[in-house]
Formats: sequence, structure tokens, C-alpha cells
Amino acid sequence: MKRFKRIGILAGVLAAACIATFVALNIEKQQEEIQNSEEVILSLEASDVNSLSWSYDETSLGFTRDDEDVWYWDDDSAFPVSEEKINELLDVFSSFSVSFIIDNVEDYSQYGLEEPTCTIEIGTDDQTYTVKLGDFSTLDQQRYVSIGDGKAYLVSTDPMESYEITIEDMIQNDDAFAYNSVSVINISGDEEYDIAYKEDSSDTYCADDVYFTLKDGENRPLDTTLVSEYLSAISSMSFDTYVSYNATDEEMAEYGLDDPELTVSVDYGIAGETAEDEYQYGTYTLSISRSAEERLNPTEESEATEDGTDTESEDTYSAYVRIGDSKIIYEVSSDYFETLMASTYDDLRHKEVYTGSFDIVDSMDIELEGNTYTLAPKSEEETEDEEETEDDTSVWAYGDEEIDISDIQSAMNNLTASEFTNEEPEGEQEVKITLNLTDENFPQVEIVFYRYDGTNCLATVDGESFALVSRSSVVDFIEAVNAIVLN
Repeated sequence: MKRFKRIGILAGVLAAACIATFVALNIEKQQEEIQNSEEVILSLEASDVNSLSWSYDETSLGFTRDDEDVWYWDDDSAFPVSEEKINELLDVFSSFSVSFIIDNVEDYSQYGLEEPTCTIEIGTDDQTYTVKLGDFSTLDQQRYVSIGDGKAYLVSTDPMESYEITIEDMIQNDDAFAYNSVSVINISGDEEYDIAYKEDSSDTYCADDVYFTLKDGENRPLDTTLVSEYLSAISSMSFDTYVSYNATDEEMAEYGLDDPELTVSVDYGIAGETAEDEYQYGTYTLSISRSAEERLNPTEESEATEDGTDTESEDTYSAYVRIGDSKIIYEVSSDYFETLMASTYDDLRHKEVYTGSFDIVDSMDIELEGNTYTLAPKSEEETEDEEETEDDTSVWAYGDEEIDISDIQSAMNNLTASEFTNEEPEGEQEVKITLNLTDENFPQVEIVFYRYDGTNCLATVDGESFALVSRSSVVDFIEAVNAIVLN
């Protein structure tokens, strides 16, 4: 009995060995059928494709092209589909080549193709192509792929890198703001006014000024850098997050865009890609607002600490943007909202009390403590035999003595507004600066600083109240003058 039992065990071991040998031989046979290849297994023209769908995990998307060659989302035809994105997805299969071919596949599950990671279907008038994406190979981490022809393939370019997206990635966003030139900017918000672009204007003595607005019956220059930065902020808007792609009137009201807090319209021009292309003109309009709820109950932006200083609050809020008459509403950050809302005349005007270059200053009269001191560049005749300075600036003099004007210029540049004001001066005069210029439209600029409080002086420019200026900056200027005239 024991003998028969031993024989049975040996027979079982022999059978297992035979099965293992058979499997090993078949695996070796399958391995031998794997061939290196650079074969193109799919070559599809995007223009021939009229449907595209794919599914992975819990995402399933499908798109169809209608008779007018417009792509739409099968779940909602109102969704604005990006044709560019569709073409990017189809481009994966315009010349889809492989690195290895596995012939006569009997078990697709060993490649992850029985239950694929992603299934892509591409329809033309003639047929529908099904592409299944399986696992990665162990050795070279290439993706297994099948197209329903009885073979499996390894591909070095993984289609999943393109197709692992959601419907948010398929939207046809509004055009970003791009421009080569600007003619008019209309601001409609806390203030309503126009900004006009004008070169070589007689309304300013600052050569850099090109943006002007009508204020109190006069064309007032704005700070070119600030306006340019504002336009850059508009053009840098992110289109990453939309909250509605087909906004109803109710949604417009919910997001505050039925009556936006700010609307900016820019008349612009843009050059073509080549010199022969015509210059294109257009108007770009952006509306921005907080939600109706946020406007009623605004989030605190900062909170006071025990020592009385402000700290930035962690609370932030969202704001919403609409481009032109688009039905798409985008969500933007509170920082972006505040950047665009800083659009008033005071936000964009010059902060410096003197905005011009020292190259056009013919002389400078400084009235200080009852005395008047005149500083002026030396004439060409006086300096023609002298060596030029390193930065090729004019040589200045106080009386007959040459002076270094750099500290005065630096202090002058630091005389900037901390707060604009129309308040009339009541304190005593601290210092008066009269700049005699070579500009025929502005032969003279008169700047006066008056005592205001321990922190600020009140500055007037040509008799008109301008701004509060840091008292320490005024003191620095006075000390720079005294360093020259009292030595």
C-alpha cells in the first residue's frame, strides 16, 4: 500500500514538472515572437476623424464633429470645445509607431490589455479604431498597446500622457490679451475715465510720458511704467479655472458680473506674424468682480496684532472675470482682483514730485531758511577743456566752485508721494525748489514743501497741492543741499 502511495506521489511530481516545462517552453516561444520594430501601426489624418472618445478610471469623454466641422462634447453641445486640443490628441495617432511587436497574443491579460488602463476610440467615415492602453513592461517601462489586430505592442511614446485629462482641459478658452500697441484704455469702476496714448506730447516735460488722461480740463500724464504694468496684469490673466462655460443670467448675478465692480476696455493693435501681414485692430474688454455674497460681506484682508501692526490674514476670497460678451466665467485670486482694482487716476499717476530728467534742468534755485542758492550745470565753454565724467553727465557748479550733484539728484528722486491730497498748505515753508528747464512748453517747475506733521510734509507743484511726502525724504534733500552750500 505504501509502495502504491509512493508511486502516486512520484507521478504527481513528474506531471507538475512536465507542466512547468511546457509553460516554460511556451513562454520562451512567446518571447521569441517579440520583435524589434519601428512600424507605424496607425496613421490618421485629423481632418478624417469625426469622433473621438476615451475612458480611464471614472472619466469618460466623447466628442463629435458636426457637418460644419465644429467639435462638440457629446454630454453637452453648449460646451466650447477646443479644436486645438482635439488636434493635439489626434496628433498622437497621426504616425503612431511602436518599438516592439508581440505576435499571436493568446492572453492579453498578462499585458494589462484585458482590462486596459485606458480605451480610446477614433471614428472616421470608414471605420472605428479602438486603442487599448495596458500595463508598463517590467524591463523598460514602455506601455503595452493593442489595436485589435491580434497583436500587442510596446510603445516608447505613451498616449496616456496626452489622454489623462478631464473636461476642464478641453475647453476653448477666451483669447488672452495680446497687443503691440494701445490707443485708448477705458476704466469704468471706482472712477470712470479714459487713458489715451500719445507720443511726443506737449502736455509733459517727461520724455517717457506717453499715457494721458483728461483731468480738471487738462491732459495729465500718467506713469508709463505703472500703466504698462497694469496692461501686463491684464494679459497675464490665468484661464486655468472656470466656474461656468455657459453662464445664465442668474449665474452672472451670483458672481457679481451682472454689475461688475470694474470693466476695462482696451483699444489695441497687433502686428501679424510677418512684415507683409496687415496690422490688426480690436477692443479687448475685461470685467471683474467679487461674488454678490462677498461684496455684501467682504473678507477681512488683514488683522491687527497686539502691538497694533497689521498682519496678512490667511483668509482669501475668489473673484470672477468675464471677457467681452463671453458666456465663460473664470475664477481668479484675490491678489489678481486687487491688482486690477488699483486702476484709479491716483493709482496710475506719477508719484515723484519731479518726473523729468536732470538733463533738461538748466539751473536749480533752492530757497532754504530765507536764503536762495543757485546750482547750475557749467556751460560747454567752461567744460570743453575738462575731462568728461564717467557717466557723461553734466558738470555742476555752485558759484564758481564745481560740485558733485549726485546726492541732491538721488534725494530729489526719493521725493515721492505717500498720499495724494488736495489739502491746502497751512504750515510753514520748509524748502522751495525752482527748476528752470530747457523744455519750451515747461520752462519752469516750482516745488514747495510745507510743514504738515512729524511724519509728512505737504508738497505743492506749480502752486497746486500735490501730495504728502515723507518728512525724512525732505530732510535728506535739505541735508544734501546744505552739504554743498554750507561748505
